[in-house]
Amino acid sequence: MFGLIFFILFTPGVSEFLCTSSDLEISYTFCESTDHAFMFNLTPCSIMDKSIWKAALNWIPRSDITFLKIVFKVWYDGAKALHWKEVLCSGADDEYALCGTLKGETIATTFDIKGARTKFPKGNYNIIVQGFSDDSENNMIMCLNFTMIVKQDPF
Repeated sequence: MFGLIFFILFTPGVSEFLCTSSDLEISYTFCESTDHAFMFNLTPCSIMDKSIWKAALNWIPRSDITFLKIVFKVWYDGAKALHWKEVLCSGADDEYALCGTLKGETIATTFDIKGARTKFPKGNYNIIVQGFSDDSENNMIMCLNFTMIVKQDPF
């Protein structure tokens, strides 16, 4: 079995295409000014496919992941559509494999994104995903700005 893992040393402000198809286009940039050793992949690249999206993440964090709070902010055609927060790692009885990762270690994981079951109307989505190493959201360790363009209604 042959596996290929590659890292992108990403330059802030430069857009990286995640996927593009006839009905969907997703790209991302970092919203902070520091380079990251980071790779994210998503399949299938279709909003019409009713299956669950499969995601792969490879990342070398610049700090220990003992506490991790994720904040999602979603805008649809310029209007705020969702603001969601979740503590993924608290330092005790954590269920996610990335919890406890030390600075400089490689996180290589795959997971499902069940949002593919949602019917996304045609339009432009801006999704900010922030990771914080504290509950007060003062110490940001990662910030991604995703642009998702749904090219046709799935109805």
